[in-house]
This record gives sequence, structure tokens and C-alpha cells, in this order.
Amino acid sequence: MELLLKKMITRKPLAYLSGILMLAVVLYSCASNQAAPPPPPPPQLPVMAITSAPATTYLEFPASLEGKVNVDVRPQVSGYLEKIFVDEGAYVKAGQPLFKINPQVYAEQLNSANSNVLAAQANMDRAQVEMDRLAPLVANNVVSDVQLKTAKANYEAAKAAVAQAKAAVGSARINVGYTLVNAPVSGYIGRIPYKIGALVGNNDAQPLTVLSDVREIYAYFSMSEPDFIAFKNNFPGKTIEEKLKQAPPVELILADNTSFTEKGKIETIEGQFNKTTGAISFRATFPNAAGILRTGNTGKVRLTQEVPAAITIPQEATFEIQDKVFVYTVADSNKVASKPITIAGKTANYYFVSDGLKAGEKIVISGTGTLKDGAVITPQPVSADSVLKSKPL
Repeated sequence: MELLLKKMITRKPLAYLSGILMLAVVLYSCASNQAAPPPPPPPQLPVMAITSAPATTYLEFPASLEGKVNVDVRPQVSGYLEKIFVDEGAYVKAGQPLFKINPQVYAEQLNSANSNVLAAQANMDRAQVEMDRLAPLVANNVVSDVQLKTAKANYEAAKAAVAQAKAAVGSARINVGYTLVNAPVSGYIGRIPYKIGALVGNNDAQPLTVLSDVREIYAYFSMSEPDFIAFKNNFPGKTIEEKLKQAPPVELILADNTSFTEKGKIETIEGQFNKTTGAISFRATFPNAAGILRTGNTGKVRLTQEVPAAITIPQEATFEIQDKVFVYTVADSNKVASKPITIAGKTANYYFVSDGLKAGEKIVISGTGTLKDGAVITPQPVSADSVLKSKPL
């Protein structure tokens, strides 16, 4: 090689360029004769054989929570708010005073009504006297009986006026009582939008406050038509009411994914499906003696169901494409193929498969992020029991 370079240097430039080209050809030939690097070995991935066994699955449905009783506290009479006896968030008992409206106007109306009663009573007494005076005169044919009939009519009118005046007293007394607003039920006070001195009335858009009885909490949730059919087919009974009695207690999962301490019971199902959403509403009741839950809370109602032969797979073995769940199955040639599955239920770590897999098939349980259909792997067998022990249901 060195001798070739020396000869090219001593020659003319054209010959020098030709030598360079010859050298490039020689170098390329040497490089092409080198052996290509071997392909990387197939990835080693854990593979689990599918088995079926009895399991407890659950379904979750978003729910909104309301107290058993939610009452808008509104004034029955208009006036200036004179006193507020409670604070927002306080627990009150039925009959406890909440607000006081200035009663002066209504107290004067009561005084006026009482005076009208006295005047009407005096008119009735006068009519009674006149009737008593004419009665013997008519009996002795001194005066015509027409005068007595007129006196009796005047007496009846005066008597009716007394009754009307007494009714006005009762109405005025009720209005005076309405100036003190009491709690209609026991519960927690909501927001109080009005302050002392505000003019309030029974036509106001906002109530004085909202009172919630939360000793029991209603959780409202909805099921699609297929879920509803599956729900009612799980329990014996001829009617929906009989089936609800056989339904097991349900759990309430709070917004922080913790489980509420008390179990609930599904009590009612709405009478018809919503035409817009195609869903039907349920109501579950949860005891809430400690008042932990309040109206407006959200959560999820969890329904459990026993499956006699369930195919259980880890959630990490799945992936989603356009709202469909897939797994990678492994063939005898160690090639993988994606396969859609149908989820019947789930736990925190596992899916229960109702369609798409059968006992004996093998699936890749982790490391599926880089796989593609037809890829070859080196299976690392893992037993279903060891998987369940590492991540309990």
C-alpha cells in the first residue's frame, strides 16, 4: 500500500486522481468483506398461562350524594332581618330558632285585629239587646213581627262580624309567629346569604338558608340498559322489589378513593329509563350518624358480585386502543399477537375477562409497551398463583 502511494505521488496529477479512486475501491472492498453484526436476541418477557377460578368482582358507578332531607328555609312574612341565631355549618334540632324578622308591623296588626273584635262584640251585644226588646212586643201584638225579624238578622250579621274579626286576630297572630323562623327539621345549616338588616320576603329567589338532615345519605347513580339487565338477572325474585331485597350491601368510594366506613343498601330504582342517556337511576342509602358525608359530596357506588369461574389477568398486561382493551397472546412459535378482550369486572389490580380469552392460552403480563404483532419473544413462564400473591385482589 505504501509503495502504491509513493508511485501515485511521483506521477502526474491526472494519474494521481486515478490512484486515489483505485485506493477508495480497495478500501471499500476491505470493509465489505467484514462480517455484519448478529441480530439482538428476542426480549425475555414474563408469560402467564390463563386459568379460571371463582372470584369476587365489582362494578363502580359515579354517584352524587344528598341528605335524606334538604329543606329550603324561607320566610313566610316580609320584613327586616333583626337577628340570626345560628352560624353556617352548625347542627340544629327541629324547632330551634334560626332567624328573627322585625315583628313591630305585625304586632300592630294584631293589636288592630283585637280592637276590631271588641267593636264587633259590642255591635253583637247591641243587636242582642234590640232583639230581646222586640220579642215581648211582638208576642203582645204591639209591633209587627217584621221588626223582630229585622233585629234577628242584624244580630246574626253582628255575630258573623265577631267571627270574622276573631279570624283576623288568628291570622295576625300567625304572622307575628312567622317573624321567628324555626328549624323545620334537625340538620346542618347551609350558607346564609343574608345579613342582619337585610329586607327579606317569601318571594325572594334565595332562601334564608338550606337545612340538610344527613343522618342518612342518599347516593344517586345510574346504570346503562345492559348493566341493569345483568344486575336484575343476578338475583332471585319475580319483581324488582324482591330482587332488591336479595341484593348484597354496597360500598361507597369517596373522592379520595377511600372506602366509606358504613355499608349501604340499594332501596329504589327509577320507574323508567332516561330517553336521552339511555340509563336508569338507582338510590342507595348509607347511614351517616357521625355526619361525615354532606349534601353535594360525590363518589362511586361499588357493587360486588360472585363469579363461579372467572378469568383473572393483571391490569398491567393490557393496553387500550380506541376504548377497547387488548392483550398480547403468545403462540407456540413464541410470536405475539394482540387480541381484544371484554371486561366483566375489576379490582384495584386485576381485570375479570368475560370474552376473548380461554383457559390454557398464554399472555404477556408486562413489558408490552414495545411489542408489535408478530414479534418473537423468549417466554419466561410465571404461574398465576405467584402473580396473585405479588398483587392481591
